[in-house]
Formats: sequence, C-alpha cells, structure tokens
Amino acid sequence: MTEKKTNNLVKTGIIGVVAGLLGGGVAYAGLSQVNNDSASQSGTPIVKTVKNTSKNSGEMTAAYNTVKNTVVSVVNLKRQSSTSSSDPFGIFGDSSSSSKSSSKSDLETYSEGSGVIYMKSNGKGYIVTNNHVVSGSDALQVILSNGKKVTAKKVGADAETDLAVLTIDGKYVTQTAQFGNSKNLEPGQPVIAVGSPLGSQYASSVTQGIISAKSRTIDVTNSNGQVTNQATVIQTDAAINPGNSGGPLVNESGQVIGINSMKLSSSGDGTSVEGMGFAIPSDEVVTIINELVKNGKITRPQLGIRVASISELTDYAKKQLGVSSNVKSGVLVASVTKNGTAAKAGIKAGDVITKVDNKNISDVASLHTVLYAHKVGDHVTVQVIRDGKNKDINVTLN
Repeated sequence: MTEKKTNNLVKTGIIGVVAGLLGGGVAYAGLSQVNNDSASQSGTPIVKTVKNTSKNSGEMTAAYNTVKNTVVSVVNLKRQSSTSSSDPFGIFGDSSSSSKSSSKSDLETYSEGSGVIYMKSNGKGYIVTNNHVVSGSDALQVILSNGKKVTAKKVGADAETDLAVLTIDGKYVTQTAQFGNSKNLEPGQPVIAVGSPLGSQYASSVTQGIISAKSRTIDVTNSNGQVTNQATVIQTDAAINPGNSGGPLVNESGQVIGINSMKLSSSGDGTSVEGMGFAIPSDEVVTIINELVKNGKITRPQLGIRVASISELTDYAKKQLGVSSNVKSGVLVASVTKNGTAAKAGIKAGDVITKVDNKNISDVASLHTVLYAHKVGDHVTVQVIRDGKNKDINVTLN
C-alpha cells in the first residue's frame, strides 16, 4: 500500500521546539506632532512621551479579560523508567514493574499543553483539552492562571476528535468559560487564541487573528502517517504554537468558539507555511465533552470489516484481489468479522463500498466520516460493487 503525500499537520501539544523571535515594530501613541522646543538646556536634542490620547483597551482586550482566568496549562506527567538512561525508550517504562516501584517523586514532565475550564458542578471543575495533550500520561497536573499547581484527573478522552475532559477540585475554580455557536462564524471575523505556547513559562499568552475559513476539511492521520479519518475544523491565522493545543479560540464577545488543535507547518512539497492554524468547532466540542462526562468515552458504530482504499492499491494488487481496473475509488472489503454488523447484513469480502446513504465513499477516511456521523442503532444503505454490478445493502449499525 503506497503512502500518500500529505500536508504536514502538527499537533501542538508537545514541547521540544526552539522558538524563533518574531520581530515587529513598536508604535508609541502620542507622537503625532513635532515639538519645536525639543532640546535640553545643554543643547542636546531630547524627546518626551506625552499623555495618551486614546484608550489602550478594545473589544479583543475585553474578550481576553473574559476568559483569561479560565485558561490553564495542562502538564502530562510520566514515570521515570528504571531502565538504563541510555535506552531512548526508557521514559515509557514497563507498566507492570513501574506501577509497583514508582512514586509521585518518580513523575516527570513529558509534555505540556493548554486547556479551558468550562463548568463547575458537584464540587468539581471541568476542563476541556486535546486528547494528544494527555495521551499516555501516568498523572496529570493543571497550572491555574494564578500559577497554582493542582492535580487533575481524566474523565474521558476521544482520539478521533482529539478531545479530552479533566476535572480538578472545584474550590480552585473562580471563573468558567462560555461556548459560543461556531455555526455563526464568518470569515474575516476577529478572534484570539489563548494558551501556553512552548509551555507554562508563557502561560496566558494571547495572539490575535481572524477566521480564515469557518469550515475546512482536513485529513486525520494515525501514528504511521496513514489517513484514517477526516475532520471539519475552523481555520485561523492567529498564531498557534506547540503548547497552545487544548486552549480556546475566542470571539470578540469572549466566547469560546473552538479548541485549538493543530497547525500546518509545511506543504506537501516542503514549502514553509505560516498563519494556518486549526481549531475544533465549539458545536462539536460541546457534543463530545457532554458524552465524555456522561460515559467516559465515545461509542461509534462499527461495520466489523477490514478495508483498504482502492486509490492506494497498485494495479497488480487490484488484479490479485479481483478488483476491476475500471474501479478507481471506493473502499475494498478485505475481510468480514464473523457475526459482525456487515456479515449479518450480507456484505462480503471482495465487495467495494462506493456509497453510504447516497454519499460517495472515495477512501477509508470518507467511510469513517460518514459512519461516525451516525449513532449505534441507525439504519443506513450501503452501496457496493459486487461482480461488476451495483448492489444496495441495508445495514443496522452496531
């Protein structure tokens, strides 16, 4: 199976990059006129500041002040390994032995990201962040806006949407953020991103930009770089850097309209890219975190099949698998789980799925996208090519 060239999407939760200073001119208010009397008694020319003629604050300053105390740094802690320090993978340790011999003092910071406190209920404060910020942690710590460090617990996480929910003791919560409706966004609308770029030493950093696109579909890849899903995200040119992951994208009203998740650092041909960050829309965030709080996980329908994208198969592989050379897109069913959803419905190995509920299926990512829009128990019509003919199969998702 050949690997497609994809844009380099960087999830921004891991710390370990060297920051470059971004230069910029500094404008000082009040220097709009030239004073003729600009010399000291010694004759040396001097210049003085004058009283500001305009207010320093604006809408986005007010928006920042609305959310600043809700934004936290999220610290992913891992246990130190008893393995020799020369082992580059020692940090991951042996779960069976480290759990018995390690203590809190063995924990060390593995990575840092951001999060936002969005609810206080039943003595707990609830924080939304990215799944990749907290993934693989042995313990979690939250650094509040006032610098206080508190222990956090993971309620649930979802790798598909890259979201996670944490809790802290409610006594530390002085303010909660409000979610806005991401469907109402418009390109060009001003926004700010708040978080901890490069870690907690830059906590509560704020960057400003606009909504570049309200709905952008991007590929989601697994650890092997293979496209497994597609996500619809908000594109912004507000600066998003490593450590900003999990922090809020905020509109001029101080409402959270997205959770920052990734940035585009270079194109497929290696061209450097600036000002292309992506955030998970608030409408999706609210749906996912409510289910995570309720169930601890997201349950999605499964067909019970192993598949491969037709577009990734070589002509030789197609011939060996009995796929017609005329079939250019779709998803090949490589095998069917016995007594699984697909098997019960009549889907067979060798079928090529081309549509689900009349929506075109071009590859594995699009199949997942359509399926994950449904719930367990939903009825869908799956169109397949079998023996050169189209066939509709009714499936009850489980």
